[in-house]
Amino acid sequence: MPHHIQPRTPPGTLELLPREQIIFQHMIDVIRRGYERFGFVPIETPVFEFRDVLLTKSGGETEKQVYFAQSTGAIQQGHDPELALRFDLTVPLARYVAEHEHQLAFPFRRYQIQRVYRGERAQKGRFREFYQCDIDVIGKDKLDAAYDAELPAIIVRIFEELRIGDFTIHFSNRKVLLGLLAGHGIEDADKQKLILREIDKFEKIGADKVRASLVELGLGEDVAGDFLRFIAHKGGKEEMIADLRGQKSDHSLFRQGLAELAQIVDALKALGVPDHRTRLNLKIARGLDYYTGTVYETLIDDHPEFGSVCSGGRYDDLASLYTKSKLPGVGLSIGLTRLYDQLNAAKLLPQIPGSVQVLIAQLDPQLGAAYLALATDLRHAGFNVENYLEPAKLEKQLKYADKSGIPFVVLLGPDEKAKGTVLVKDFAAKAQHEVTHAALIEKLRALFGR
Repeated sequence: MPHHIQPRTPPGTLELLPREQIIFQHMIDVIRRGYERFGFVPIETPVFEFRDVLLTKSGGETEKQVYFAQSTGAIQQGHDPELALRFDLTVPLARYVAEHEHQLAFPFRRYQIQRVYRGERAQKGRFREFYQCDIDVIGKDKLDAAYDAELPAIIVRIFEELRIGDFTIHFSNRKVLLGLLAGHGIEDADKQKLILREIDKFEKIGADKVRASLVELGLGEDVAGDFLRFIAHKGGKEEMIADLRGQKSDHSLFRQGLAELAQIVDALKALGVPDHRTRLNLKIARGLDYYTGTVYETLIDDHPEFGSVCSGGRYDDLASLYTKSKLPGVGLSIGLTRLYDQLNAAKLLPQIPGSVQVLIAQLDPQLGAAYLALATDLRHAGFNVENYLEPAKLEKQLKYADKSGIPFVVLLGPDEKAKGTVLVKDFAAKAQHEVTHAALIEKLRALFGR
């Protein structure tokens, strides 16, 4: 007996059956169309980058999870790996913009939908290979805050088209909190970071523990109380802006952040974004020091346990490690693999028909040429058509169509051929229609609701 290797998929990857893959592909298509509708252009970067280009940050958690790529020849010669697989799309974007700066038009509006790789510990919901769908606007020397409002408008349009249930984009501006802290005499950057991280934990640990932490970090009881009032604010966006304007702080950073927030609120209204889809929420501090202004998180209203399904923010300088040019930007990222996995588990995936719309059954091998010609006619009319190309019992062909998710089967036997008709079997309606050959295209269009 020959020894067979056990077929198995590496943990931390998402491999789908065709019907599932069609849904995943639909989600990618909706995201891509949404990005393009707002004037963004696509780029792709190599799956691996030079090691010294990729590993530039200060040894954060992500850099401990890098996969290195090496040829067998290099391994045999004992060389250190020269290449590493990308762990996000931001570092490759920084390298790309720095390298092609003089060929790009700024502001550079790019989207990128590709897989990234992280050596996560294999467990449910953690992926080692996953799709990110990133969108960024990069400016040269400066980038107006108007772009910060456009990104949520794009995501609202995409998520509404995906029909994944009610969702809310929460946004804030780090300058507001940092300016308030500075106005109260807390200007040490490390202490500010610690305070923002505590604020970020508000939903997990609650108001009392956050208050105690803030007091421990040097805020007076009154100041900590003021902070918590803003952080726990339940009012609308305009009300929050008015409350913040009532603050006595004259710190320039606070005033700048507040002006940017007010500009976003006004622009969201002008863009026609439904009011309930966005919320000004100062709890969104985002622990990453990378972000310098606006920050975003997106929650599915009925499933807060999903965490943020689309996050991002404003950064001052994208590519300072690769170029002297100052390249500020703002971006958002949808982690599509994780989102698909969560929606699937919660039975919230959109119902998408299969990509094959019509199967032409083979009832008589003598009519093979007629079946092929019929398929060609239907394809010219815009239908996705499959021919069943080998003789088989009709029952087997119908089972094949049903299992493959093909909604209509066209039957043409000697009797139909003689009458100049065909039969259309409709699985969903459990019905069969006899139409003339000439009327078939119109009948199918009617059945598809075109």
